[in-house]
Amino acid sequence: MSFVSKNELDYWLEHVRIYANNGTVADYIPALANQSPEISAAAFYSVDGECPSAGQSNYKFTIQSVSKVFILALALIQHGEEAVFNRVGKEPSSDPFYSIRKLELESPGKPLNPMINAGALAVTNMIRGRHSEEMVGEILDFMRRLCQDDSVTYDRDVAESEFQTAFLNRSLAYFMKQNGIITGSVEELLDVYTKQCAIEMNVKQLARIGAVFANDGRDPDTNVPLIPATVARICKTFMVTCGMYDNSGTFAINVGIPAKSGVSGAILGVIKNEGGLAVFGPSLDKKGNSVVGIELLEKLTQEKKWSIY
Repeated sequence: MSFVSKNELDYWLEHVRIYANNGTVADYIPALANQSPEISAAAFYSVDGECPSAGQSNYKFTIQSVSKVFILALALIQHGEEAVFNRVGKEPSSDPFYSIRKLELESPGKPLNPMINAGALAVTNMIRGRHSEEMVGEILDFMRRLCQDDSVTYDRDVAESEFQTAFLNRSLAYFMKQNGIITGSVEELLDVYTKQCAIEMNVKQLARIGAVFANDGRDPDTNVPLIPATVARICKTFMVTCGMYDNSGTFAINVGIPAKSGVSGAILGVIKNEGGLAVFGPSLDKKGNSVVGIELLEKLTQEKKWSIY
């Protein structure tokens, strides 16, 4: 096992923090624009239950699009592969994550994959619940089990900010509703989706969830199954092919591990049979990925020879 020590995390985080100057903090969600670009943190949660961390590792951030991996897992657990992939495809997209273009070009209204916004909306629409409050409850219960922390919740200010400015996501949802991909109230779906994206945690908690996936769905501390191994495998595959927005191919070559990013500046990496690696730095590159996170993942995975290729 290629364990990561605190000294190694401290060393690499210190060396990559300067890259924050090469990006900008997301401002299209007003509540995210307030983040300081200088914040940085990293944690590695091993499948043996150890968790060294570096930087501002107790700082809480919203996970944003990283949530798409977990909601996909929950939908697969609740409904199975056939039902989920009737609603959303399995292929990567070369377009930005917010694009509506492919919905018109492909099989009418069916998103290419669950990691773009349209696909994530379609998957979130499947979460069990008679109304948005019950659906959010299902999501939070699942996240709390993965974190082993009943305090995990969502940032109400960020959720409200996203809900009030989610004009493009509403357009995607209405287009899919017209084509029968999603059902029910679009406003209720956006309420659930924005709260899902606004779930907040620190790098140690996020890395722990990564360790669950690294451990084929089993809790890294108790070895109790939390996610079926098949579901964990599907999610990790999507992280490889689609997890880093339309920079996924370059990331696969340069880093080569399953990973998912969010526009808050979070990146979750999974190293099979080793652990989960979480990095946070809110300064983003033009693709929407944390510049500090990308640099740290590149350097650490090369040193540890973690690439699956």
